[in-house]
Amino acid sequence: MSSYRSEIEKFRQEREAKLKADDGWLTIAGLFFLNEGNTTFGSDPLNDIVLPAPAPARAASAKATVSLDEAQRSRAGTFEFRNGKVTVRAMNGAPLIVNGKPVASAELKSDGQGTPDRITIQNLALWVHESGERRAIRLRDTKSRLRTDFTGMKWFPVNEAYRVDARFVPYEKPKAIQVPNVLGDVDTMHSPGRVVFSISGQELKMEAVAEEGDKEFWFIFRDLTSGKETYPAVRFLYTPVPVNGRLVLDFNKAENPPCAYNPYTTCPLPPEQNRLRVRIEAGEKIYEPYP
Repeated sequence: MSSYRSEIEKFRQEREAKLKADDGWLTIAGLFFLNEGNTTFGSDPLNDIVLPAPAPARAASAKATVSLDEAQRSRAGTFEFRNGKVTVRAMNGAPLIVNGKPVASAELKSDGQGTPDRITIQNLALWVHESGERRAIRLRDTKSRLRTDFTGMKWFPVNEAYRVDARFVPYEKPKAIQVPNVLGDVDTMHSPGRVVFSISGQELKMEAVAEEGDKEFWFIFRDLTSGKETYPAVRFLYTPVPVNGRLVLDFNKAENPPCAYNPYTTCPLPPEQNRLRVRIEAGEKIYEPYP
């Protein structure tokens, strides 16, 4: 038990460090849905997407001329969304930095297509995010208030009774499932099968999510602690893929979704079969400061 407790404590420390990192969920500072046509962005308050401080608004500058950096940040550019594609164009003659290179314009790959193209402006980054059929611009700010004000994770005590053996029942072929998110959009995911396990003498089933070639299963679930001790909408659990039809569900590693910490995220909701009529008093507890 001492060795197992050390394993869980290490997992939890790494989980919190990842959340607080420069690319962690606490740095997400905005989500702006695009309409067909043009959307301007920059620090000027008359832009469609207003970038946060320390970017100065060009209109507030008393200088006859502004530096390249000021011009870039006051009205950095325009997103053009047409026929499902997003193009960015620089304004004021100041090039934008896309994937580390200065450009005047570029068609942007979204996060639904793999690693997205990123626009960087000092401590800010912007990229195209897919939420169902909609497209949005996601903003990252490494100086985000959510990050600077973060008070730390809270967990249930480690309880090895919630580390359970499960039987994997594969589908004949992966099944496409429609998964709504907290914003009402629907994403298509794929399930290779379900797991069967027992907690407190009760047999339960959950459907796994994984794409071909994944080395992990993802379980999107809710239980009777949800909305009380744990985040109301959903919790996540990741496991290695099954070996000889078996795997271990360690609910001491159950995680809050990003939306437990940040209002600018688009977390999935659990499928009906993953809403467990049992209390699972293990893993990450609700984060009190938000919402």
